[in-house]
Amino acid sequence: MKQVVLGTTGITVPQNGFGALPIQRDDMEMAVRILRRAYEGGMRFFDTARAYTDSEEKMGEALSDLRDDIFIATKTTAKDPEEMKRQLDTSLKNLRTDHVDIYQFHMADRCFRPGDGTEMYEQMEEFKRQGMIRHIGITAHKIGVAEECVESGLYEVLQFPFSYLSGEREKALVTSCREHNMGFICMKALAGGLITNSRAAFAFISQYENAVPIWGIQRESELEEWLSFFNEAPVLDDELNAVIEADRRELQGEFCRGCGYCMPCPMGIKINNCARITLMLRRAPSEHWLSEEWQENMKMIESCTGCRSCAKKCPYGLDTPELLQRQYKEYKEILAGC
Repeated sequence: MKQVVLGTTGITVPQNGFGALPIQRDDMEMAVRILRRAYEGGMRFFDTARAYTDSEEKMGEALSDLRDDIFIATKTTAKDPEEMKRQLDTSLKNLRTDHVDIYQFHMADRCFRPGDGTEMYEQMEEFKRQGMIRHIGITAHKIGVAEECVESGLYEVLQFPFSYLSGEREKALVTSCREHNMGFICMKALAGGLITNSRAAFAFISQYENAVPIWGIQRESELEEWLSFFNEAPVLDDELNAVIEADRRELQGEFCRGCGYCMPCPMGIKINNCARITLMLRRAPSEHWLSEEWQENMKMIESCTGCRSCAKKCPYGLDTPELLQRQYKEYKEILAGC
């Protein structure tokens, strides 16, 4: 198994990380069993977030006695320094640790900088001085924001959606991180569940020496598949290249990253979530996305006028109005089956 150094952090881990968003769906006993087994099987990098309901608590229950042998990354959605302090305190309590290895701005819509008036980056630096965090990271869905963060030299690690459905601009982003000696964490390496061939997904990421994928794992069977690659890592051969090319032709127009470049919609449609609702239903707690609020949000798709403003602004070239209609149809079918 290839070992990856996450840039200037010096953190060195197998190129096979654990994404803890889906364990929200597991009860405590199952989540602990999965997390322990992940460690026993060779995983050493675990990524979670304050926004992932009880994910941090489950990680703390499962891994606190192994703290010196693992690396933990978590995230904050705070909009001001005071809230960020409260969130970090909660994260440390839940994780049962006195520090996190990488603390990340979650789904950042800007590149926070010293002196920008928000005091957000300064607060990160203060956390680091106090030893509450070891390294400063940022996660983004907007590629322009991600590119600015890399060029800024302010961040040690970037987390961004990356899979074999990604385009040339996204591939260039990973290369830029390497050139800037910046760690790169691949979120959505299965494109939110669109990619189903784990061998192809793994082999594609393995081409990038600076990238650590965090596979979203909910079930023991899924975990065992990823752990099997410690013994025999897939290589990108002709067979897997054929799988990737076929999937690209079929699926590239289906993958909404939720970046929000398409917003606002003149009709008030929450495009950045409505266009990927079935992906959220596959990986996150479904009750929220099936609530009356989200049923009403999805129903607003009926008001789409076809102005195509969203499609014109999409940096990934998606036919957003058509994608919304397909997502709405599948959403109604899911509701009917509940």
